[in-house]
Amino acid sequence: MKEGTETTPSGSPLSGGRDQDGREVVLGVDPSLRGTGWGVLESEGGRFKVGGFGVVKNPPGLRPSQCLVRIREVLAEVIRSRQPTVMAVEGLYFAQNMRTAFVMGHARGAVLLAGAEAGLDIYEYAPRRVKQSTVGVGGAAKKQVGFMVRAVLSLTETPPPDAADALAIALTHLNMRRSIAERVAL
Repeated sequence: MKEGTETTPSGSPLSGGRDQDGREVVLGVDPSLRGTGWGVLESEGGRFKVGGFGVVKNPPGLRPSQCLVRIREVLAEVIRSRQPTVMAVEGLYFAQNMRTAFVMGHARGAVLLAGAEAGLDIYEYAPRRVKQSTVGVGGAAKKQVGFMVRAVLSLTETPPPDAADALAIALTHLNMRRSIAERVAL
C-alpha cells in the first residue's frame, strides 16, 4: 500500500468517496488494541463539520481476540450510523518492539475488515504525515495534535488523544484530496 492511496481499486482520486450531493464523509481511525480512536468529518464546499468521535476502549483483562471482534463491531456500528463515504486509517510505523508491531497489525486488520465489509474506499496515512499536516511538524506530540484538532475544527473541548488522532487522520485525508484537486485544476 502506498501512503495516501486507497487500498481498494474503486473510485478515482478526485471523485471517489463523495455522496450524490458532492459531500465527503470521512471516518478517520487510529488503530490500537486497547484504545482505537475514531472520528467522522464531513466536508462540503471546503468547510468541515465534526460528525462524531470516540474511542473503542478494551479493558486489560479482555483477550486480544475479543478486543479485535469488539473493534470491528463498534466500527461497523459507527459506519452504519454515521454513513461515511470513505475511511482513512493511520498507516504502519516503525516499532522497535516486534510484539507491539504485531499487535498493531492485528488491530489494523480489524479496522480494515470493518471498512471493507461496508464497501468503503480505504486510504492510509503515515503517522508523520498526519502530524505534519495537522501541526506542521512531523514529530509533534499527541498533546499538540489534540490542540490543533480542537482549534482547526472549532471544538469546545479537546477530544481524548486517540479520538483527536483519528480526527487528525480524517483531516489529513480531506486536506490531501483538496490539494490534489487544486493541482489538477491549475
